[in-house]
Amino acid sequence: MTAPQNHTRAAQKQHRFLVLFDFDETIINESSDDAVVRALPSQQLPDWLRNSFREGHYNEHMQKVLAYMAEQGVSKDSIHSAVEKIPPSPGLLNLFQYLQSHQQDFELAVVSDANMYFIETWLERAGVRHLFRKIFTNPASFDATGRLVLLPFHSHSCSRCPDNMCKQVILREYLAVRQKERGGDPFQRVFYVGDGANDICPSLALGPRDTAFPRRDFPMHMLLLGMQQSQATKFKANVVPWVSGEDIVDSLKKVMEER
Repeated sequence: MTAPQNHTRAAQKQHRFLVLFDFDETIINESSDDAVVRALPSQQLPDWLRNSFREGHYNEHMQKVLAYMAEQGVSKDSIHSAVEKIPPSPGLLNLFQYLQSHQQDFELAVVSDANMYFIETWLERAGVRHLFRKIFTNPASFDATGRLVLLPFHSHSCSRCPDNMCKQVILREYLAVRQKERGGDPFQRVFYVGDGANDICPSLALGPRDTAFPRRDFPMHMLLLGMQQSQATKFKANVVPWVSGEDIVDSLKKVMEER
């Protein structure tokens, strides 16, 4: 990847499309939390810690996991190295290459329930951090004792989402802020690339010109299929399942040809 280009304010206004990415099992091919646990001497969590997880309170659970890892003497370097080694999802680096070559058209952001330390570490290692204008995720940083301290992203009132993050709230707020910053000019289309159940909520905010890209046969895809069949929830956006980042490139090329 080449060095980042400096975006002038004028250039930023020209972005016609917004592409939002989940991180775990979307940009990367597994959960970053699972990958980091392998840095433990035993390479796994004890049963008491695994069994303490409560549905909807994953962030709180991960805070305990990171505290346990620090107690077990897992160093910052070990965590850093474990994150850097996570493989990208198939074809994702090709997708980033395509988006880099059309930087004037696409604005990119990450919306993830992972954490800032994992995401920035991985994106820097892959040479693609500069492509992302914004990363929305849970704050995380090492304290003086060498422990990675994780915090919740925000609080919200959405009953569908975990208590620390509603991706639809993030998406709606970002679109409103960016439209104001762009002098009232909205994005022509929004694309959302994800895999998990928590990627459904933001996808419900997409309009008929937008596209949801669920990873094929992952929870987001299965839930969308169920919604389309039951028609209980009106889903407005186009749905294009993907197996490889190449599938997303093909879809974006079609959109680019429409102009």
